[in-house]
Amino acid sequence: MPEPDDPLRSLFREAADTGRSRARSAPPSLITERGRRARRRRVLTLAVGACLAVSGAGAAAAALLPTGTGATVPATTPPSPGRSSSSSSSASLPPLPGPTRTSPPPGPPLGDPDRSRVPNTPDRSTSPPPSHPGR
Repeated sequence: MPEPDDPLRSLFREAADTGRSRARSAPPSLITERGRRARRRRVLTLAVGACLAVSGAGAAAAALLPTGTGATVPATTPPSPGRSSSSSSSASLPPLPGPTRTSPPPGPPLGDPDRSRVPNTPDRSTSPPPSHPGR
């Protein structure tokens, strides 16, 4: 048991009495403003978290999607020019139309004069379909 005439105990009691007499509650407007600031921080944190989640999901989806760099093979091969299309079955589909190329309009070339000297070559995507092996 503590001693009743302990000097440290009496000093603590005196400090507590002084604190109780000087303590005042904050005005309601200050308390309301603190609450509003805390709510704004929570909403902002939630919005930033949602943006990060959406952007992370988009980045993951973009990383998992295949890129279009590889050449795609057609599902069916068009008949060769030497074969008659009448001998094919009715279930086969007609060949897809090929890319159309147009000649440049007559007159002087527009734009960069160096580009006018480059021959008009088709892209890799407009290459002819592969030939049938073994035929």
